Amino acid sequence: MIAIVKQTATTDQLEHFVQWIEARGYRTNVSQGDNETIVGIIGDTTKIDPFLLESMDIIEQVRRVSEPYKLANRKFHPEDTIVDCGHGVLIGGGHFQVMAGPCSVEGDNLIEIARAVKASGATILRGGAYKPRTSPYAYQGMGERGLDLLLEASAELDMPIVTEVMDPRDVQLFVDRGIDMMQIGARNAQNFNLLKEVGKTTTPVLLKRGLSGTIDELLMAAEYVMSEGNLNVILCERGIRTFETRTRNTFDVNAIPVLHHLTHLPVVGDPSHATGYTRYVKQAAFAATAAGADGLEIEVHNCPQEAWSDGAQALLPEAFDDAMRRIALIREAITADLG
Repeated sequence: MIAIVKQTATTDQLEHFVQWIEARGYRTNVSQGDNETIVGIIGDTTKIDPFLLESMDIIEQVRRVSEPYKLANRKFHPEDTIVDCGHGVLIGGGHFQVMAGPCSVEGDNLIEIARAVKASGATILRGGAYKPRTSPYAYQGMGERGLDLLLEASAELDMPIVTEVMDPRDVQLFVDRGIDMMQIGARNAQNFNLLKEVGKTTTPVLLKRGLSGTIDELLMAAEYVMSEGNLNVILCERGIRTFETRTRNTFDVNAIPVLHHLTHLPVVGDPSHATGYTRYVKQAAFAATAAGADGLEIEVHNCPQEAWSDGAQALLPEAFDDAMRRIALIREAITADLG
């Protein structure tokens, strides 16, 4: 349930109303936008009489919210959320960012790749120190040494980093090391213990859609994080598993505008995992940009044929540079004021 507060309401009246609601065993979420203030009421609101609330001087209107996700719901928070990724980098609400780098951290070549992607306009460095793999015999990542290399690159280039956390027991390590953004991969999209653990932090979370996850399941995963107090969530469409076998996954570009309609959280696209082949990555990135994504996550490697993981979908730095120029043109076109 949401209660829309009258513009004439004072701060004291709002605080009194929130206290009145919480005294009855409900949680609240107050969203103050440019044009209106909304109080989200979380709990079993079937016992609340909406007419009683609307009879109060402070309340303009009361609406019931049927969707099970409340904190992530745009009805609770009409204004776009802007997430601070560190190093002065913002995403959402008109702030567009590109995360780029190798699939996995391999060693000293990381800094060379990082310099190249930053020179092309990437603002966030991506790289996996811990790698979830389908096969237990595949490369699993460098672990803490990989975190060291990411942090060294971040310090030199003044770029925030995003890297995947796989185990609830590692979350505090990521926080202590100062990782700017923790990624929850597709295989952990419904690892509820992990979602709750990252939710206990204030570190931004890049939450990927599950391998065959629905849009509502992605939003409920975000709700798990947000319900623990961490509201800094960024959603990622990275393709879903369908009957099609010509690409690694099926890139659900539809999900980008749909998510913008349903939620206030930033939405990014991952064309690398969506397609699985270098030859398709740029076109999928252009489509995601045109669909209104708040950012992209793209894999870049200076020698893909020797990459330790996912070399088949990595762009060479020069191809990434070309993609970034075209992405800028698309952004210019879709954000232009034609009035």
